[in-house]
This record gives sequence, structure tokens and C-alpha cells, in this order.
Amino acid sequence: MGVSTQAQQFAQFLESVSAKSSVPGLDLAIVRDIVETHHLASTEPEGVTYAEVNADGVPGIWCIPEGADPDRALLHFHFGGSVTASMHSDRKAAGHIAKAAGVRSLVVDFRLAPEHPYPAQLDDAETAYRWLLSRGYEPRNIGSTGHSIGGTLAVMLPLRLLAKGEATPGAIISISPWTDLTLQNATVNGNEGTDKMLSRGVLELFRGAWLQDPALEFTDPQISLVNADLTGLPPTSVHYGEHELLADDGAEFGRRLANFKVTSEVRPMPEGQHSFILGAGHVPEVDQAIEQMGQWLRRHLGA
Repeated sequence: MGVSTQAQQFAQFLESVSAKSSVPGLDLAIVRDIVETHHLASTEPEGVTYAEVNADGVPGIWCIPEGADPDRALLHFHFGGSVTASMHSDRKAAGHIAKAAGVRSLVVDFRLAPEHPYPAQLDDAETAYRWLLSRGYEPRNIGSTGHSIGGTLAVMLPLRLLAKGEATPGAIISISPWTDLTLQNATVNGNEGTDKMLSRGVLELFRGAWLQDPALEFTDPQISLVNADLTGLPPTSVHYGEHELLADDGAEFGRRLANFKVTSEVRPMPEGQHSFILGAGHVPEVDQAIEQMGQWLRRHLGA
């Protein structure tokens, strides 16, 4: 069984955006404009409305499905390696996940590097989480979701809360997470021919922009989740594409979750691309994965 025609078209779309954004000498502002066009790969989810909000200084967009559970919410973090993308490029994909889960989702427009290096993104994630708490949401009724660097932040936030002895969100969905900043996993080189969005060079660029503190080693458990103590994490679902550079990051992180006895599931998508949720509404394999994410959140939020 090969992948669907729609999945092949999605991969071609990612390749065309990457080709435009990787032209040598482009100004970062132009690269960011090109990366925003990734939203074109997702359809508008039916029955979802949107509202822009200010979460204590952090911009966000509510994705609000019809009949959403009023007591539960998702906190969603976008892709882009901390350098590109925004709440706008993730709005539709996040809306599809929100709809599958039957809850509203707040897409966080965290600050970008290199202007705002680590930990600015995590600080913004925490601010948005505390804003949700101030609006009356219980921690166990909040889901932490995201893809690519957003899939990393979706885990970093609960780990930071655990370190402070505070209640974490009730469930995590981490899609295509970047969990080993050393870039030593075999698929970083081995999947260079199949990943239509990322390259080693792009990951090195992102890493340099994001981690500007010379005292911060790439192996530091604060940034390389594969080295972190995962004790106490809430139920975590990891999804990744088997064709992406970070496939091993997802697989290895899944094994770590099991080692730390975290309630978890790992769902590799056959021939799947990095950040595949951007194909929401167009690609049947993606829609099936999003249904699985929705079921995970329905099962574990509020438990």
C-alpha cells in the first residue's frame, strides 16, 4: 500500500515552499513571508470560528469548534524552528485538531528567534498557560499540543511546571518534535532525500538562532528532551512521519516516555512528512491521525 495521491501532492507542496525559502541571500523577513504560505496546505475546518486574543501580552488565536466543551481547552504551539511561522500559519491545522477533540484551542504566537532566543518561546508558552488558568480552566482540562519546535514546547512546558512543583496540563500531543539538538540521529542524514521540508542546514540555522547562550550545551536536558527526566509527565501521544529528518527524534522520545512509565503512545506515519498536520483536510492519512489525536485528548483530558 503506497500513500494517497493527496499525500504525494502535499509532499510536493512542502518541497516547493522549501525551494522558495532556501534561495541564497534572502532577507529573513522574506523567508518568514514564504513560510507563512504553509497554511495553504490545510483546508478551513467546517464549523470552527476564530477569535484573536491577548493572553497577558502574548498574542493568540482561539479556534472554537461548534459545540466545544466549555470547560476544556488546548494550548497549541506552531512549527518553524523558533525562527519562522506564526499563529496564522497554524490556525487551520489547529482548528482541525480542536474539532477532533471537541474543545477550543488557543494557538500561541510566541516570540521568534534570533531576535528572541531561548527561553523566550517557553516563557510565552508559560504566560499563555497561566492566562488560561486565570480564565478558570483547570490544569487537568488543558491539553498541550504542537508540531516541530511546537511539539518540543508542548513537552517543555509541562516539564517546566513539574520543576516548579506545579500542576501540569492533563495531556500532551507532540507531533514531529525536535528532541535531540545535537542532530546526531541517523535519520537527520538518512532521510535527507525523503523529507521535503527540512534539511540538516536548516536545522543548524534554527539551532544557532534559537540557542544563543554559549553556556547552553546542545545535550542540556532543558533543550534536548531525549536527555530530560520525564517523571510525572501527563499522558503523551507522539506522532511523527517516517520520511522526516526527525523521525528518530520522535521514536527515541517515545522510548524514553516508556522508560519513565509515562502513559504514552507512539504513532509513526508511514512515508509521513515533517509537520504533516499542515495537510489537514486534504490528506486522508493526516485526517486519520488527527482523529486519533482527538480521541487521545477526549480520553485523557480531565481524567
